Parts: sequence; C-alpha cells; structure tokens
Amino acid sequence: MSTVNIKINGYDYTMKKGITILDASFETLKMQREFMQQSIPTLYYLKGVQDVDQSGVCIAEVDGEIVNASVTRIKDGMEIQTHTPAIMEARKKALAEILEKHNKSCLYCFRSTSCELQDLLKEYGFTDEPDLPKTNLEQLDLSSKVLIRDNNKCIKCKRCINVCAKMQAVSAIACTGDGLDAKIEPASPAGLAAASCVNCGQCVAVCPVGALTEKTQMDQVKEALEDPDKYVVVQVAPAVRAALGEAFEFPIGVDVEGRMAEALRRLGFDKVFDTKFGADLTIMEESNELIERLNNDGELPLITSCSPGWIKYCEHYFPDMTENLSSCKSPQQMFGAMVKTYFAEKQGIDPKNIVSVSVMPCTAKKFEIGRDHQNAAGVPDVDIAITTRELARLIRRCGIEFTALPEEGFDDPMGESTGAAVIFGATGGVMEAALRTAVETLTGEELANLEFTDVRGTKGIKEAEYQVAGMDIRVAVASGLGNARELLNQVKSGEKQYHFIEIMGCPGGCVNGGGQPQVSGDVRNFTDVRGIRASVLYRNDQAKTIRKSHENPAIKKLYEEYLGEPGSKKAHETLHTTYVKRTVN
Repeated sequence: MSTVNIKINGYDYTMKKGITILDASFETLKMQREFMQQSIPTLYYLKGVQDVDQSGVCIAEVDGEIVNASVTRIKDGMEIQTHTPAIMEARKKALAEILEKHNKSCLYCFRSTSCELQDLLKEYGFTDEPDLPKTNLEQLDLSSKVLIRDNNKCIKCKRCINVCAKMQAVSAIACTGDGLDAKIEPASPAGLAAASCVNCGQCVAVCPVGALTEKTQMDQVKEALEDPDKYVVVQVAPAVRAALGEAFEFPIGVDVEGRMAEALRRLGFDKVFDTKFGADLTIMEESNELIERLNNDGELPLITSCSPGWIKYCEHYFPDMTENLSSCKSPQQMFGAMVKTYFAEKQGIDPKNIVSVSVMPCTAKKFEIGRDHQNAAGVPDVDIAITTRELARLIRRCGIEFTALPEEGFDDPMGESTGAAVIFGATGGVMEAALRTAVETLTGEELANLEFTDVRGTKGIKEAEYQVAGMDIRVAVASGLGNARELLNQVKSGEKQYHFIEIMGCPGGCVNGGGQPQVSGDVRNFTDVRGIRASVLYRNDQAKTIRKSHENPAIKKLYEEYLGEPGSKKAHETLHTTYVKRTVN
C-alpha cells in the first residue's frame, strides 16, 4: 500500500495515498494520541450514502486556500488546517446561506434537539434567528399514505436521493438544479405516492433535518386509549427493543424490552403483547410452505414475505416473481388476525370493538395495514401502526420517565415467544428461525446446534448450503433492495439457484428500519449501528429457554384449539394473503 506523509493541524501523519482530506481527518480521530484532533464538520456527507459534501461546511485550508475536504485528495507533504479563522468564518457563511432558505420553526419540528443542522448552528453560534415569512412556505407533499415531505426544511443534501437510488434501487426521489437552488422532489409530478415509492423510510432515516418524516398516528392511539368502549391491545416488533432506548439517551445496544413493556402498560393499553408470538406463528406457516413446495415440486425459490417494503418492491420491479413470494402474512398481520379472531373469541369481545395497535421499526407497516386481504375477521387485522420514534414521542408526551421504569413482561398467552422469533429483527434472522424448524421437521431429529452462522451478519448478500434429509438445500439472504435486485437478477438469469430466500427491505434488516430512532451522520460514519442493534437480538435469543418456534407452548395451544395444523384451511383463511402485479411509474 502506497502512503504519503501529511500534516493536519500541525501534527504529522502517514496516510494511504489518494484518500480525501475528509477521510484522512476521520483516520486521525481513530488514533490514540496525546492530543485530540477536531473533526471536520459534515452536513451532506454520510458514509455509504453520500460521498460528496457540498454544504460549504466540509472544508479545510491547504497552503492558504480553502478546499472541499470531501473531494480534495491528499498529497505528500500537504499541510492541512481544519479550524483557522478563515475556515470558521466560511462555515458560518455557508450555514447562514442554508438558513436563509430554511423554515426555522424549530420549536415545533419533530427533529428539534436531534437535528444535524441545529447542532451545527449551535456550535457556530447562531441564536435568535427569526422565522421565515409564512408566505414563503411551500405546500407539504401529503400524497403518500406513509410519508410527509416538507421542502421548507430541506437543505438539498441529496442523502435521500442517493439512499433511494443506490441502496434501495427505487429512485422515487429526484433533483433538478444545483446547490441551494436545487429542487428535491418526487420522480413523479403526481407526488411521492405515484413514484413507485415502497415506503421503506430509508430516506427518513438518513435525512439530517426534518424534511422527511412518517405520517404520525399518535393522536389516533391516544383517542383509542381514551375511548371507554374500545378494547385496545398493542404488539411490539422484535427490533424495537433494540433501539427504543436510544431515544432516551441509552447507549446504542441496550435491550429495553422490560421497560418498554411497562411503558406501554402505563400508557393504558388493555393488553401488551409481543409481535414475536406472530413471528413464531409465521415460522410455523412458512416452514410448512417451504416443505410443501420442496416435496411437491412447488414454485422455487420460496421468498419470505415479512418485509412490506420488499413486498411492494417485488410487485413493482419483479411482478413475474410474485408467485415465488410466501403467501404468509407478516408477523404483524398474523398477530393482528389472531387478536381479532382467536383472542376475540376466547375473551368474548366483538372484533369491531378491538383496536389493534402495532409498534414497528418500519414505516412501510403503515401501508401494509391497508392492503387487501388483511382482514381475517372482516375488520382490519391491525388498525394503527406506529414507529419506534412515535412510541418514544408518545411516552414523553404522557410524562412517563422511561429511564426510571421497572422491567416487566408481556401479557400471556400472546406474549409468549421463543429465541427464534426475536432474531427476526436482524437480516438472516427469519432464515435462521425457519431453518431451526424446517430442518427438525424434515429430519425428525433434534438439532445439535441451533446457530446457522452462515446467514448472520450485516453483509448485503449471504448464501449457504445445508444437507437436510438427503437434500442439498441452498439458501440466500439479502437486505437492502439494491442487494435484492442484484440477487433476483442472478436467479432470473439462471446464474444462481436457491430453494429459499430471505429478503429484508432495509439494509441490515429491521434493526435499521425506516421507523427507528435517527442516528446523526457523525455517529453513523464511525459506528456499525445495525450490527450493534442486531447483537441485542442475538443475546436475547441466547437467553431464551425455548429457542425454536415449534416448541412455543402458546403456539402449540393455538393450533390445538383453533388452527388445527400448519397449512390447514383455517390457517390459510386467517394467516395467508395475496399479491398484485404493479407497474413502475
């Protein structure tokens, strides 16, 4: 490896030749030295998403000249300064130019105190800036059922464009013009909803300000909880417990499952359930479906159906492969179906009087609850879907001191779950959970080792082969829709052959869902957030007494009392769904 010698703020470094000044500054922050370097601020740059920062704050001084640190390459003997008076003044000027076109109603913005622009403004001494005249405001884009676009807060960083095009292979958001005069808008003039958007929310996850957010349903939740005629139940997805704590200043990687259950109970829900029950149920149906297709020359590969963003993507971009999709509803919808049928019957409650709420790491779940064939009892399986972020805001709004809460469990029987269910939130988790059950079902033997480590990790595409009951079972896992596209194109061309494929719409799986707490660029650039969150789920799995879905006693009882057996007529009526073939707009 060729290296060069440079100085940054007077200190000598040996760096890889050809990297940018920004990358070099990142490297200095990793070094254990007797001094501490000040980082070069970024506002547009985001590792893996946006490589060039044109905000005007990502600058350095070289030989008396101010240069863009994100594009300028280091050279041998280069002397770099990052915080001279001239640089500081240039950054303040750049921020002022951004602020001129920004709706500064920070007090009412959901990103207040967690906004990357706001943080820089504080650092560079901006105070008491007046609001823009309300006549200057653009109309909000409310065309989507799930997302809201507010161009009045947009700073033209293009993170949303890049994550949508490069990582998600959708390109629902486009840009016209350059610099601060650029216009960020949907690819379709009819709005975001018409632009083949899959509602994954990754644009929201990377937005440094409040220009993109989910359509909140917190008020609907509050209204339901305050209605004495409604029986309100809530389910919480596995990945939520791995990230909710971050909204209350817990470090990344803290499992807050117990506090979360207690917080929901204090909010006033009649029952607090765990979506992991629905995940275990999904494994029972999906494993049965896989075995049926293997034994009866069914359509292969079977592709998982847990991720609604992936499902809509498949309908738009791979409509000829919808027959490969598992007909199983997602865990959210399976759980909701059981609440409105099995649970309602046992409790003697009219399903029309039950309000079923879900807490999800995913914005696309808001779209999923309104899909066709998601109404097993003649009413919606799930009535309201809120994100992890919305739950955090709701807890704060109700004055609950989250950090002081005791740790409590979920309500039985639909709060019972296994270790297999909790790893659903990480890429490869559904595959591993399904294999634990499918292998034991096919062989009739108990697995000596439950860990299928080949499908673990945050790599975009993973594949493995297992010999099971005399068959070579080839599996693949993809997370992020760009990786899904690459994998499925290989399948369609005949380059790759698999029996079973897991696809998650968001890179890294649900732990990195579009509804999770936002993480600022200066953390994302140095921290494997998705990997740390996933480790929470694997530790949770390890701590479980029961780690296989088919051994969940509550699931066994459900089949004995209500469903009969996996794949039964009753199971198909309540737990399975259909898909549509869409076009790309």
